Amino acid sequence: MAENRAGGAPPPWWVSHEAATASWALGAIFAVLASLIIVANVPVAIVLLCHIRRSGSKGLCFVLNLALADAMVGFTVMGLAMDELSQPFHPSQNFCILRMAFVVSSCAASILSLTLVACDRHLAIRKPFQYFQLVTGPRVGVCLVGLWLFAAIVGFLPVFIPRLQRVSNHWKCSFFDVFQPSYMLTMFCLGFFPALFLFLYLYCDMLKIAWVHVQHIQEVEQAGLGGGCPPPRATSDMKAMRTVAMLIGCFTLSWLPFFIASVVQVACPACFPYKVIESFLWLLGMGNSLLNPLLYSYWQRDVQLQLSQLAAGVKRRVLLHLGNSRCVPGRDTKAPPAVSCLELQD
Repeated sequence: MAENRAGGAPPPWWVSHEAATASWALGAIFAVLASLIIVANVPVAIVLLCHIRRSGSKGLCFVLNLALADAMVGFTVMGLAMDELSQPFHPSQNFCILRMAFVVSSCAASILSLTLVACDRHLAIRKPFQYFQLVTGPRVGVCLVGLWLFAAIVGFLPVFIPRLQRVSNHWKCSFFDVFQPSYMLTMFCLGFFPALFLFLYLYCDMLKIAWVHVQHIQEVEQAGLGGGCPPPRATSDMKAMRTVAMLIGCFTLSWLPFFIASVVQVACPACFPYKVIESFLWLLGMGNSLLNPLLYSYWQRDVQLQLSQLAAGVKRRVLLHLGNSRCVPGRDTKAPPAVSCLELQD
């Protein structure tokens, strides 16, 4: 069965039963992860959009863009899941290049959105009085348009430059089968590591500012001048620092193993097994798009409140629907007790 009729090697598109089973399992994992990413990010995006329209907060636009970019990551991963579940699937070279270009663009947009969120929080702490004069609608729009243009250029550069493409007879789409190693190495070194270093710088600087504020609070309390409650600005600084620290920590733990292993794979193909990168480390990086909305719904008080209100509205409609469906004409049934919105929100 492993040989063709002529007695030679199997054709390049032939897939063994073990490989097909492994592909189906990987596709199922992709599908579950993609579904969780979409389900987690879409409600957060809706809540943020409603909150921005009511409050006019410009800084939350970066958080909204992060949720949209992560949701786009979920949709691209769902496409890869469909490819894995459809094995044996024989995509063309152009199809694979376009597929992976969308994946790279969405991941780049997510990483750049995290950078903008960190910069926005750092600016709010560094220059709180000039923040609203610096973060204006036109500037936010320019930053977001530039972000998506840069992400599209990074992802679709091999589409317009054939020299960056790699011809392969592999039976499924993957990074190392459609892109040249030089392009992958340049993208990793010029994209991920500068973003990681910027994250670390912003975090360390905010940590220094928060530490100075904590020392000032302790000095005031020791002098007997404190009222027992920390100043609002210090509390806000600590909250923003914790938020950015959690984002940086999750981003580093999620993407750093994949990028380091990919750089090693490009520089020395025989030094690191490719299947580990494709099946495990890349899934770990995709998990960052699932953690981002969970972190923001937990740390951001406004987002958490709006999500609870959205869940309360859905719960109220479900209760009303169930109550109406249980009412049968001609029977002596008691009306369901009225539940207020405040009780549902609590």
